[in-house]
Amino acid sequence: MVLAIEPMLLGGGSDKVKELDDGWTIVTADGSLAAHVEHTVLVGEHGPEILTRL
Repeated sequence: MVLAIEPMLLGGGSDKVKELDDGWTIVTADGSLAAHVEHTVLVGEHGPEILTRL
């Protein structure tokens, strides 16, 4: 199984986000700064392996 783990760190006073009309972009609802990272993880026979480090 392969998973994408995508946490967002929000710098404003709200944890609300919204999706823009392009159907892809996510922004904070209050316009504050945010950071988004992603790791792709393979869950295999020998445990998890982070593929984005390769």
